[in-house]
Amino acid sequence: MVCLYGQGAARGYAIGRALVMGATALEVAHYRVHPDAVQAEQARLSKALETTRQEMLELVETLPEDAPRELAALLSVHGMLLSDPLLADEALNLIQNKHYNAEWALTTQGQILGEQFAAMEDDYLRERGADVRHVIERVLHVLAGSRAISALDLAGESGEPLIVIAHDISPADMIRLRGGRFAGFATDLGGATSHTAIVARSMSVPAVVALGHARSLLRDGDTVIIDGIQGALIVNPSSLALEQYKKLQERYLDDRMTLAALKDVPAETLDGINISLQANIELPDEVDLALANGATGIGLFRSEFLFIGRTELPGEEEQYQAYAAVVKAMQHRPVTIRTLDVGADKALDGEATVATNPALGLRAIRYCLAHPDLFATQLRAILRASAHGTVRILIPMVAHMHEVIAAKAAVESAKRELDKRGEPYADHVQIGCMVEIPATAIAIDPFADALDFLSIGTNDLIQYTLAIDRADNEVSALYDPLHPAVLKLIANTINAGIRAGIPVAVCGEMAGDPKLTRLLLGLGLTHFSMHPQQLLDVKREIRRGHSNALRQQVATALNRHSTIDPNVLQ
Repeated sequence: MVCLYGQGAARGYAIGRALVMGATALEVAHYRVHPDAVQAEQARLSKALETTRQEMLELVETLPEDAPRELAALLSVHGMLLSDPLLADEALNLIQNKHYNAEWALTTQGQILGEQFAAMEDDYLRERGADVRHVIERVLHVLAGSRAISALDLAGESGEPLIVIAHDISPADMIRLRGGRFAGFATDLGGATSHTAIVARSMSVPAVVALGHARSLLRDGDTVIIDGIQGALIVNPSSLALEQYKKLQERYLDDRMTLAALKDVPAETLDGINISLQANIELPDEVDLALANGATGIGLFRSEFLFIGRTELPGEEEQYQAYAAVVKAMQHRPVTIRTLDVGADKALDGEATVATNPALGLRAIRYCLAHPDLFATQLRAILRASAHGTVRILIPMVAHMHEVIAAKAAVESAKRELDKRGEPYADHVQIGCMVEIPATAIAIDPFADALDFLSIGTNDLIQYTLAIDRADNEVSALYDPLHPAVLKLIANTINAGIRAGIPVAVCGEMAGDPKLTRLLLGLGLTHFSMHPQQLLDVKREIRRGHSNALRQQVATALNRHSTIDPNVLQ
């Protein structure tokens, strides 16, 4: 029996037989073509790109009813990448100028783009480097005349549940992985915001990612257990371990059925404090999942998905349609749309060089204010969507009051433009800011007085407070959401909101961790926003907690400058 540890991407337990997806290594033959053969080699690559693009379009058009709805959007992104000049044209130029063979040219340009994504600060955008890799792998298969996942075609003869083991899994591969026998999956790569994690959570399929070298260690047919809670993969378990996990699996499934009964039950503490539970989404289709889990609103709609993987920025109408779809689906429940959080290392046109320190560069609101036309286009689209329901605008990465003033002025300017055009929008659209920079959390009162709401982004707040890159494996163990300094910054922000009479939410990973729910209640938090799949777990913890008693316990611990163990909070 061997136990490997990674990162739990989707909670739950799965037991089945390993199906090891073969590697599609980007290590290809490198040779130079004869000058007379350059045009033919370019034509070979162009044909492979077009064939792959058509495959993507066909996959989108023929998606089965039981496929996760997120797949259509993800596959569309891959289709756009295949037409992106930064990939296609540059690879063709390498054939023309350096006489590289098609495979060498494609993987060389892919490596350049992959490195640019890898340097990005934002977790979600950094994971999009996997899109480039997945697209290139599929093109390489076309160039080689082979199929992408031949192992899956041989798996249909067995009636046993399958645990897919892969280096990584693309959205297109996910289509082939649907069905009752697909019990879970584990990947060498990936993180909490990888495609693997996103689709796994939407399907409620247990998954573990970031295992390192699991695919090279396992063989088809190995008995494996996925522990999505502890982030473990158990290979060829002993009979005792197998029996124990079967019992854990049964209890977990029973627990999920019990949790489902909480969907329409109020999120209220034992002492009668009502708590707002909202959802974080990245794609419009995730609204259905949010509503299915009882979300009372969208606390964070990351708008970046509209801008990723394309050379032409989405226009006002395209953005409006996407935002309006979410607002209409939520039926007057609040929808908080975060303005574009890109910049520095995340330049949209792909021309900017990577900043010396991307985390501290021209990003988020700084980027938007430096590109007023882009910002105005997005604000007009958001305001137009507000005509269909309750919309709030969330400004990310705010550090200075002049940024708040400038953002508000941009909103008013966008309203005047819409007035000239006769476009309707809501009479009052609330404006808030992300609290993710320690300076903002320390000097929070002016922000609380000037804004309609605050939203604490604990992921970046912890990172900046502790000077820890949470994506750096060498120091990630030091990333500590329970550090007294972090908790005091959160408490300071919540208390400022109480004084100003405005709501304060937490939309970072802390909000969705049920082990930290009582701690956050003790800090005075009444607005939580998280991935939809985490809502019911957190709701159960809320209903078990006594808010006032927890506040006294946490306040005492903070005053003593002592570390708080959330497990001992009553």
